[in-house]
Amino acid sequence: MIPVKPLHETNAPFVAARSAPPASQENLQGEISGRPRIDRVSPGTNARADAQANEESNNGGAVPSRRRRAAGETGTWRHDLLQSVTDAVELLRLVDVDPAILGAPASEGLQGFPLRVPHPYIARMRPGDPDDPLLRQVLPSIRETEPAPGYGTDPLHETDAVVDAGVLKKYRGRALVIANGACAVHCRYCFRRHFPYEDHRQDSSFPSVAAIRRDPTIQEVILSGGDPLMLTDPHLARLLAEVGSIGHVARIRIHTRLPVVIPRRVTQALIDMLANLRQRVVIVLHFNHPNEIDADCAAALSPLSRFTLLNQSVLLHGVNDNVAALVGLSERLFDAGVLPYYLHMPDAVAGTAHFDVPERRAVELHRQLMGRLPGYLVPRLVREVPGGAAKELVAATMSDTREPLIKPIRGLDQVARQKRGFVLLHKFNGLRHRIWRHIPVPR
Repeated sequence: MIPVKPLHETNAPFVAARSAPPASQENLQGEISGRPRIDRVSPGTNARADAQANEESNNGGAVPSRRRRAAGETGTWRHDLLQSVTDAVELLRLVDVDPAILGAPASEGLQGFPLRVPHPYIARMRPGDPDDPLLRQVLPSIRETEPAPGYGTDPLHETDAVVDAGVLKKYRGRALVIANGACAVHCRYCFRRHFPYEDHRQDSSFPSVAAIRRDPTIQEVILSGGDPLMLTDPHLARLLAEVGSIGHVARIRIHTRLPVVIPRRVTQALIDMLANLRQRVVIVLHFNHPNEIDADCAAALSPLSRFTLLNQSVLLHGVNDNVAALVGLSERLFDAGVLPYYLHMPDAVAGTAHFDVPERRAVELHRQLMGRLPGYLVPRLVREVPGGAAKELVAATMSDTREPLIKPIRGLDQVARQKRGFVLLHKFNGLRHRIWRHIPVPR
């Protein structure tokens, strides 16, 4: 298991000082990565994200502007954020990779989606390796400019799910709040890289919450974005107080990648404001590779263990599309107190086609996971279907011959599998299901 260092009762962030991982952790990392991990990278003086942070700070105080940055912020998560690398050439030099691998001016791969990577995340990249799985997630590529059939700017039709500015309702009983439009890291496969955040800006009073208050069918509120933990503590506390005051809301779910890339974001203030909520709190993290979980991450996650911690990953070509990485991720997540939940097929977002993994390959990897891990460590392989009543289980739609069985039947929320010449159609209701009916398999 990953050792978690004791946390002192102070107002300082929950982050232990970096130290060499124990032999067992090194062995696991060596088995997966093949190379030792890089020590902490010293931030460069010209590697600041100030300009972009200022642009995005209008979203409810998401990130501090230069004027608001105090000298006392050195050593805090906001300092880590402001020191983020925003230049591809600088990023490659920090990890000892020849910038010539870009093959074109770095700006050509940005396509209106600029690079941003915090130094704590860079410190986990393998030095000298252009194929490092963490580097591949954040490094712009000229392939992002290549058109791909079937890929678009809104493949999930999220604009159709908007019920008010800043509020989406995709599934029954749940509402998603776009808490802000900023992220601490810009993942190149992001399914909202083209999302019109300018249409969903909110001031510090979060007027979008009124739409949730008016709808008594909403039992769970999902804080998303962007990343809701990009909000400063006062703004986040105000949003949580607004949502927490709604009587028919029983659960608050927070989707975040900040503890992954800047572990110091997990502060005593954050723990306290979540612990004081009346609702059950679920935190959904976004780890894609076991090398993302180091001692700092494990230490940051430890005080969050009082809440339900889940992880959702995206299956990405060249990042985690191998069984060693997926097994290592599940095991390391569980050691850190996080339960693997979803393994997403990539969404067909313009500029991300080079991350795609064929469905047959995804199903085969999932089957290998089931053969090597206990059931509670096997994430569900899913895809999101526009307008669907729930995520679609990918493995359940494939037969033993790895061929799709039947086309979806309009009007039914169901998946299919083959058994003795019949297709069992299951109607899902949360984690439970029942047989809908039997029909012969088409020949």
